[in-house]
Amino acid sequence: MRKNSNWTKFLLEFVSVFIAVVFAFALNNWNDNRKDNNAEKKILSEISNGLKKDLNDIKLNIGGHKKGVLACEYWRKIVNSNDFSQDSIQVYYLSLTRDFVTIQNKAGYETLKSKGLELIKNDLLRLEIISLYEYDFATLQKLEETYGEMQFHTNYYKELNSIISPHFNFDPLGNIEKLNVPLNLDKAGKNTFLTYLWKIEVNRNFILYYYSEIEEKTQKLIINIERELKQ
Repeated sequence: MRKNSNWTKFLLEFVSVFIAVVFAFALNNWNDNRKDNNAEKKILSEISNGLKKDLNDIKLNIGGHKKGVLACEYWRKIVNSNDFSQDSIQVYYLSLTRDFVTIQNKAGYETLKSKGLELIKNDLLRLEIISLYEYDFATLQKLEETYGEMQFHTNYYKELNSIISPHFNFDPLGNIEKLNVPLNLDKAGKNTFLTYLWKIEVNRNFILYYYSEIEEKTQKLIINIERELKQ
C-alpha cells in the first residue's frame, strides 16, 4: 500500500509540474502573440499614416505634370503663331521644364522590415505592402529623379531658354512682363522647338499614367490596412 501511495504522490506531483509548465508555456506564448499583435497594429497604423502623406505628394506631382502638359500646349500655340494669353506667360514658362521629386514616408515600412515582414499575418496584405514599396515606389523614384528621359530641366531648359529669353520684356523689378512675338524661328528652329515640346508632353503623359496606377494602389492599400486594423 505504501508503494502505491508513493507512486500516486509521484504521479500527482508530476502532473502538477506538467500542468504548471504547460500553463506557463501557454501564458508565455499568449503574451508573445499579444505583443506581436500590438506591434503589427502599431506598424500597420504607421504605414497607413505614411501612405496618406504619400498620397498628398502624389497628387501634388500629378498636378505639376499636368501643368507641364498644358505648358507644352501653350508654347505650341506661340510657336505656331496662334492666340495665347500673356497673363499666363510666367506660369507656363516655369512649368515647361519643371522637374519633381518623390517624397516617400517609409518609416513604418522600414520598422516592419527590421522586425520581420512575417509580422504581418495576412499574406495578401503583406505582399501588397512589399510590392508597393519595393517595386512601385522605387520605380517612381527612378523615373522622377534619375531616368534620363524624364529630366526635363537638364535636357531642355538651356536650349529652350536660349530661344525664348531674348523675346521677354521685364518690368523694373525684373519680373517677366510679356513675350514679344512672333519668335521668328526658321524651319529648323521651329521643328526643334516643336520636337522638344512633343517629347516633354509624351514623357509627362507617360509618368502621369504611372502616377495614376500608383495612386490607385496606394488608396487601395490604405483601405485594406484600415480594414485589417478593425479586425
